Amino acid sequence: MTDKTSKVAIVTGASRGIGAAVAERLAADGFMVVINYSGDTKSAETLARKIEAKGGRALTARADVSEPQAVRGMFDTTEAAFGGVDVLVNNAGIMKLARIADSDDALFDQQIAVNLKGSFNAMREAARRLRDGGRIVNFSTSVVGTRLETYAVYAATKSAVETMTAILSKELRGRNITVNAVAPGPTATDLFLNGKSPELVDRFAKMNPLERLGTPEDIASAVAFLVGPDGGWINGQVLRANGGMV
Repeated sequence: MTDKTSKVAIVTGASRGIGAAVAERLAADGFMVVINYSGDTKSAETLARKIEAKGGRALTARADVSEPQAVRGMFDTTEAAFGGVDVLVNNAGIMKLARIADSDDALFDQQIAVNLKGSFNAMREAARRLRDGGRIVNFSTSVVGTRLETYAVYAATKSAVETMTAILSKELRGRNITVNAVAPGPTATDLFLNGKSPELVDRFAKMNPLERLGTPEDIASAVAFLVGPDGGWINGQVLRANGGMV
């Protein structure tokens, strides 16, 4: 087994959307992939079978990333199955939109729990347990740059993730572990498209000079670069994958 194919990647929130595309791409690149999910067992298992049918290796791991014990258990399961962890892709997230004046406590608390605390829980575990030479990729959002109305709480959680990304990259000095973030723009996933009219979707698509929505595969390509052999000199950075929107 070559070094490339002996590496293990955990992708959180990987049963659908961008996370599923990332898991598929990393499996195609030779990583053993752990597909984390919180509730959609069927989609996670279907993705694992799809990866294995193409000759890859995949494991599903149900865990609510907002729960520290569940995240520890996910790392335990991965180490038991594959011997260790080399890559963490912190993709799990939720997006609930409202103006600040109209945001209730549940909207705030849920996004803090999943997007911020969940990212922190996984980063903390990875910082303790990733093998030397590993990679951490967190997920932010290009709304941190566009600052669109109704995205305040969501963007705030991602701004915090960007700050932790830069700091963790320095704290892991001496272990040859890079820590970066990918900040997608509007991407054609169920999370983004849900509840939006065709006219609104078209308006978002035209916001960047390439005049289209991103695809999950576009974002997966950015992640694959950061965790692959060509991304090793990128560290502590935020890569905005948005077609030039901001």
